[in-house]
Order: sequence, then structure tokens, then C-alpha cells
Amino acid sequence: MIESIQTVFTQPNLLFLLNGLRTSLVISLCVIILSILLGTLLGLVRNYEKKVFGKLASFYIELFRNTPLLLWMLGCAFLIPGSTILVKGSLALFLYTAAVVAEIVRGGLNAIPKGQFEAAHSQGFSFFQTLLYIILPQTFKKIIPSLLSQVITTIKDTSFLAGLGIMEFTRSGQVILGKVTKTSEVFLIYGFLAVVYFIICFTLSVLVRNWHEKNSGNV
Repeated sequence: MIESIQTVFTQPNLLFLLNGLRTSLVISLCVIILSILLGTLLGLVRNYEKKVFGKLASFYIELFRNTPLLLWMLGCAFLIPGSTILVKGSLALFLYTAAVVAEIVRGGLNAIPKGQFEAAHSQGFSFFQTLLYIILPQTFKKIIPSLLSQVITTIKDTSFLAGLGIMEFTRSGQVILGKVTKTSEVFLIYGFLAVVYFIICFTLSVLVRNWHEKNSGNV
């Protein structure tokens, strides 16, 4: 076992894995930020615009939420001309995640009492001012646990990019797998990947749980 550990966890291999992990985290961060922006817009449109744009938002959300993520990754990779495979795969993950975030936001919006619009209107707030200063701040406070859960899911979903050959964390482990010959070394690599994913996701889960417990009385 010691020999297997020394074979797998050499300095070049560790640096290679850490570089893949950095790629996964950067992709996750970019996807999450953009998905929150687009998802919030989609959630608002679906909730408050019942005509053309509301129907288009509903179609977009249902289309992505009811089809596999890997299918969209493959579609973007092979059907979109130009750009790099990294950008195409990340685009698919972004579009998919935005649809999920939109439903989370819509759920938060529906949890806000309708009377707050009337109260804000009586104070001279316009519809958009009410959304910006009253509704959205309360909405995001309510949906933080659900959003963090989606953040965790997005981090894990970056592993699908390995199927496109993108050198993220899981793909980096697969490359190293091609260099080993013993079963114990295979288990060490997969175990290392699992432990790192677990540490990142569990840490985020604990942080949001603690935050929610401290602020639940104010929600």
C-alpha cells in the first residue's frame, strides 16, 4: 500500500490534480454567478409576466429542467461552431443551472406575502422599486439554503465535463489512471477524488446550515 501511495501521489501528479481542481472551481464560480443573474431574471419574468415573455421563460425552464445535463453538454460541444470545448461545456452547464436557479427564485418570490406590493405602492414605490428594494432582498434571504444546495450540485456537476475531455478535476484523475497498473492505485485515485469533493461540498453544507440556524429566527 505504501508503494502504491508513493506511486500515485508524486509531486507532478498532485500538481496535475490541483490544477484540475482549480479549473473545476473556476468553472463552478463563473457558472454560479451567471446562473444567479439569469435565473433571477427568468424567475421574475415567469412569476410576474404572464404573456409572451412569461411563456418563453416557462418553456426555457421546463425544457432544461426536464432533460439531462449531459445531453446539453454534448449538444453544445458538437453543434455550436467555433470557440473551445471548455467554453461550450461551461455554457451548457450555465444554461442548465440557470433554469434550476430560476425555479428556486420563483419559489422564494411566491413565499413573500402579496400584501407587500400594496403596502409599497401606498408608500409611492413603483413596481420595479418594490422588487429591487423590498421583494428581492427578502427572497434571497429565504432561498439562501436552496441556492447553496444548488452551488454544491454545480460543483459536482462539473465532473460531467470530463466526458468532453475538459481537463477538470475528475478528468485529471482519469488521466492519471491511465498511468497506473495496480487495483490499489485505482482505488487510491478514485478515493482521493471522492474525498476532495466531499470536503468541499460538506464544508459548504455546514456553513450554510450554521448560517441558516443563526438567522432562521429573522426569516
